[in-house]
Amino acid sequence: MTGPHGSRAVLPGTRRMLQAFTALTLLAFVALFIGSSRTADHFAWTIEPPATAAFLGAAYAAGCVLVALSLRTPVWAHVRIPFATVLVFTVLTLAATLLHRDRFHFGDPGLVANAAAWFWLAVYVVVPVGMLAMLVAQERLPHPDPPRRLLLPAGLATVLAVQGAVFLVAGAVLYAAPATESSLWPWTLTPLTARAVGAWLIAFGVGIALALRDRDLDRLRLAAVAYAVFGALELVVLARYPDVVRWDSAAAWVYVALMVSTVVSAGYALRRLRAAQPVEAGSR
Repeated sequence: MTGPHGSRAVLPGTRRMLQAFTALTLLAFVALFIGSSRTADHFAWTIEPPATAAFLGAAYAAGCVLVALSLRTPVWAHVRIPFATVLVFTVLTLAATLLHRDRFHFGDPGLVANAAAWFWLAVYVVVPVGMLAMLVAQERLPHPDPPRRLLLPAGLATVLAVQGAVFLVAGAVLYAAPATESSLWPWTLTPLTARAVGAWLIAFGVGIALALRDRDLDRLRLAAVAYAVFGALELVVLARYPDVVRWDSAAAWVYVALMVSTVVSAGYALRRLRAAQPVEAGSR
């Protein structure tokens, strides 16, 4: 299958995986960000404090935007980063689920919570396997990626490199050694929630690393929108739950600076992309 200009196209199976993940992340956003204080009754496991549920819900919202926008393009090169980001997250989340399966509502008498736990497990067993199979199929297509259209500005690349390093290091430490959360995170996490947070941070870090490898601003168009949503909603989490935040810790202010910088850098990338559109249109 070929896309525009003979490039690799998005396969039907890949599109179906993206459609499924869009629906699933939307459900997770509603359950965790909007219903952050009701996870004991309506989610796969009880998440305390609610700020953690809201953080995860905001990350799912960004993932939903990322994947939903990916459905609009037929070119695999523009979907690769969102797809790989989601794949990394789902694999890490499956591992965290298996490590902490005793924390899930598998035997809960509440029908909704019990069903949510089994649904969660089914999703995180099936989705990573399906996504990995489609990733292999996509990369085996013989057609090349389209050429770079807009070189990533050096200043933006530097900012993204710093952000990506913070995401990767903090995420890896939280995931591998969740007991270190008191020095790395602005509020209290459990071992399971530390790994859930770490999975998202690592996934975003991997996405940034892939973007830096491509060095193509045009391929960041979809990710930039999701990145802005992520940073903005995570700042909303702080505004909703200021009482749980350890404001005297360095982690709180690093968190604020990181999320503000994600919004600013994403906005800058989108502005550069919009500015380039009239030039591209005029050159046709």
